[in-house]
Amino acid sequence: MPPLLEVEDLRVSFHTRDGVVKAVAGVSYQLARGETLGIVGESGSGKSVSCQALLGLLPSPPARIEGGKALFVGRDLLTLKPAELRKLRGDKIAMVFQDPMTSLNPFLKIGTQLVEPLREHRGVRLAEARLKALQAMREVGIQAPERRFSQYPHELSGGMRQRVMIAMALITDPELLVADEPTTALDVTVQAQILELLKRLSSGRGMAVLFVTHDLGAVARLCDRVVVMYAGRVMESGSVEDVFYRAAHPYTIALRRSLPDLDHPAAELYCLPGMPPDPSVELPGCPFAPRCELAQARCRQLGPIPMVELSPGHQAACLLLPSHLLAHAP
Repeated sequence: MPPLLEVEDLRVSFHTRDGVVKAVAGVSYQLARGETLGIVGESGSGKSVSCQALLGLLPSPPARIEGGKALFVGRDLLTLKPAELRKLRGDKIAMVFQDPMTSLNPFLKIGTQLVEPLREHRGVRLAEARLKALQAMREVGIQAPERRFSQYPHELSGGMRQRVMIAMALITDPELLVADEPTTALDVTVQAQILELLKRLSSGRGMAVLFVTHDLGAVARLCDRVVVMYAGRVMESGSVEDVFYRAAHPYTIALRRSLPDLDHPAAELYCLPGMPPDPSVELPGCPFAPRCELAQARCRQLGPIPMVELSPGHQAACLLLPSHLLAHAP
């Protein structure tokens, strides 16, 4: 069965007065139906930009898609006209953003915003749309949905607002949900609730999820496969088990080391030295080389580092992969 979403060599730049910023520099991955794919990396690695580019949500100018493909059920999202994209957004493809307070319209009641996708994409009558909206609110765990339906966003807590965003995204039964750091603005307890909610809804509906985050713990709980990004490029990709227990790229290993060790809570927390590179300055070779403890001269001199397949479905872009891993490469 062909993948639901196939992204190939996606490249996105921002053309500013100070120069060209290469935010995404050749990202490729596939997402199957019913699968949850996590995209992880530090802030500024290009995670959100790559997802917003798929849906035509980047301001142009200054954003410009320099190349690549993004095939959704065989249609290239990057070449669709704005009207064609609008038909897909909120219908076949839905998105949940980081901050629900800025994503929801503060001047419109919750119910008005919830029924809009059904009215816009499905032509559902208002009375029927209201019933479906109330059911969607119950499904995501919103108590007293009839009362919440008539309230404004500022009258709800952060967790409730995010549940409203999820209900709005799922109300049209999309094939693909793009969740762009949906738990960033929430406290730890609510984060766990939202993650469990996404996991339950995605498995129950057979919906594919593209989950963008910097939280490796969230990835372990929710995702089937992982793409690790750094400086606009993919450093490593594979199943959750591959990335967590057989990590190959030094950057992935560093991210794993930065997690607290619950077996040794008094141990000093590892901190990755240095800062991500300036995306407006093009560096030869591996972009992680200036921060890598294993980097050699050739890591900084060659062109873009190709991905090496370590095992079926597990790839990494590094010249210094461990020999025991390379033994399984083709």
